[in-house]
Amino acid sequence: MRVHFISIGGAIMHNLAIALKEKGYAVSGSDDEIFDPAKSRLDAHGLLPKEKGWFPSKITRETDAIILGMHAKKDNPELLKAQQLGTKIYSFPEFVFLNSTDKIRVAIAGSHGKTTITSMIMHVLRKAGYDFDYMVGSSVKGFEHSFRLTEKARYIILEADEYLSSALNPEPKFLWYKPQIAVISGIAWDHANVFPTYEIYKEQFRKFIASMPSSASLFYHADDKDLSELVKEGEHINKTGYSYPDYSLKNGGFVLHHAHDKETSLHINGKHNLLNVESARLVCESLGIDNDTFYEAISDFEGAGKRLERIYEKNNFIIFRDFAHAPSKVKATISGVREQFPDKRIVACLELHTYSSLNRTFLPEYRSSTEDADIILVYIDKKAVELKSMELLSEDEVQHFFNDKRIKVLYSTDSLINTLQNQKMDNSVLLMMSSGNFGNLDIQQTFEIR
Repeated sequence: MRVHFISIGGAIMHNLAIALKEKGYAVSGSDDEIFDPAKSRLDAHGLLPKEKGWFPSKITRETDAIILGMHAKKDNPELLKAQQLGTKIYSFPEFVFLNSTDKIRVAIAGSHGKTTITSMIMHVLRKAGYDFDYMVGSSVKGFEHSFRLTEKARYIILEADEYLSSALNPEPKFLWYKPQIAVISGIAWDHANVFPTYEIYKEQFRKFIASMPSSASLFYHADDKDLSELVKEGEHINKTGYSYPDYSLKNGGFVLHHAHDKETSLHINGKHNLLNVESARLVCESLGIDNDTFYEAISDFEGAGKRLERIYEKNNFIIFRDFAHAPSKVKATISGVREQFPDKRIVACLELHTYSSLNRTFLPEYRSSTEDADIILVYIDKKAVELKSMELLSEDEVQHFFNDKRIKVLYSTDSLINTLQNQKMDNSVLLMMSSGNFGNLDIQQTFEIR
């Protein structure tokens, strides 16, 4: 089967392309920009396009299917050529669903924690000897790729994103999956560029619950009031709420207390990740894994890539890199680290670079999200703002929206480096929070050269 990817450089798209090539498909693709790690991975598998850009000549009558990434617009030249030829066009969630209709589909949804919960389940299933497919939005230790799709695996574990499927299909990706088992970790407004109000955003999760087949199992964060109300509408499914497990802190690490006075020490950081452990435990239990097996397996889980990832530690100074960018994630990360390291100074550095985080209508959602930090730095890349055709935020505006006069706003990588290097980092934790890369900043090198 000949498959062509429009926007092959996407985080999931390039992994799907690699997976299909390994299944024996003839795979090609195009993109106008490809960054690492996608660039290196595609190159290693002979899939990196020779030139950047869109080439309608790549689409011929021999092309069996197009997989369309969200990055591609409706007027994409390759898409127009495919439509002209009548070539079958799939969004990637549609393609994944159509190739997993005979599997037990587990979908991990919610405004935060999706990647970590998915990674935890993958880690436990692998250690328990299960054969399963998966799709996750980050690198996970023990897995070569972040996507696997086979003919024989009975289960598929899916990180279920609420963002739009493609330019031709504006429905959220997770509506395709129709899972027999699902998690909703919580609901906090995000993606304001496509869901302009919280009510519209919340409606997508109502649709997700409605899309689940009869007698499916849903595990949800019971302390989330809006989510708990929404779940009541799912009368056709089995629902189980969860909250924090019994735990304690010992030597800066979390210890779980469970049946028969047993204890399990964890390698993960941040109190919010204890909620993720509990949801992963419930999913694994529904897949036939007993609690003793789960706790033994989860004890050496080190986290997903860039999810509160400890990337540097020297003397009494620790650096965490975290994907946190939305308000609920920022607040959870800072408060979770504050509880874990009560005697350390917390230096929080947040990059605002998404459409939502630079949107003056959305920014009030960040109010008080940084209050548990001692030092707060906000980085805004002027070039990124210009590329988005948005108006640059002033420091006064950021302080006002966050309700935090302590915030210092930095507008260049050089000023960020200088500010970080001039901070006294003795007995401190530095949180570098972004879904971007701080203008390609090498965080470790910034401190190694001091």
